[in-house]
Amino acid sequence: MTEQGLPVEVAPYAHRDLTLAGFVLSGRWPATTREWAQVLALAVRLAAVPGFVPITSLFRAVDEVPDDPQPRTVGLLTCEGPLVGRDAPVPGSLGAPPALFVLHPPAETRPSTPEAEGAASGCLLLPGLPHLGIEHRAAWVEAEADGTVTKLLSSVGVDPAVDPDLAVMAALLAA
Repeated sequence: MTEQGLPVEVAPYAHRDLTLAGFVLSGRWPATTREWAQVLALAVRLAAVPGFVPITSLFRAVDEVPDDPQPRTVGLLTCEGPLVGRDAPVPGSLGAPPALFVLHPPAETRPSTPEAEGAASGCLLLPGLPHLGIEHRAAWVEAEADGTVTKLLSSVGVDPAVDPDLAVMAALLAA
């Protein structure tokens, strides 16, 4: 991902139980919907690996960096917990992140085609300020465990009410 000279570098990191904890971003933040969709595609490919994302989970972009960061580290995409349920984030607890995404493991993904059985999926929300003329942007990705991307869509000017994942993410931000 090098649309603006310096590449966007993405490295996953895991919890001690080897489940996905998030991603370290280096170089620069993604600047376009296309670049964010590429980050989502990488994340969904990892979610397709059995056990790496055990339950539908929410990730948030933060400007924080890990302790003793590598040079050029710009921020993190951190797992905030399950999207719904007892340990899910509560409305208003996420602040105003530049990006949120949901990862669905294969067990919680309904594939877009029968050939994609066992695929993981994800949805990205780049929140806008529609009342100020800044539109919401979104992307959707589906990928198989071998890394094959079976679906990739992106859109500008989305209404969060048209997609369940977008609706939940927007509701978490709206409080």
